[in-house]
Amino acid sequence: MKIYVWVLMFSFLAWLNSCSSAVDAGKINLKNWKSDRYGCRGLRIQDLEEFRSIKNQFLGINNQALIKTFGRPDRVELVDKSQSFFFYFIEPSSDCTGVMQKKEPLRVLFRMNALSNVSEVTITDQNP
Repeated sequence: MKIYVWVLMFSFLAWLNSCSSAVDAGKINLKNWKSDRYGCRGLRIQDLEEFRSIKNQFLGINNQALIKTFGRPDRVELVDKSQSFFFYFIEPSSDCTGVMQKKEPLRVLFRMNALSNVSEVTITDQNP
């Protein structure tokens, strides 16, 4: 009986996670955002002010909803078992061909907690 309950709970949680959908990103051009990997084409920076005005509405969403909204992150950094960061570069990063960097590029950092929910959204040129 206990095994049945655990299987049922696991199935329910898996179903909830699979039901994630994209969230409203305001006036951000998501097609441009998704096509501008590592910020190489300079399309993401066009929506920077709009992103700043709505960034806190992404707090609490899960990582799957974030990926469905903004596409695969440019970089993921696992800090420890309880948190990770999703990076989306606003300015061209070192992964872009032909880019000579004089400073760290501007990026959006989504801090994910142990439950894979966004706990902080930061626009910065600093590493976490």
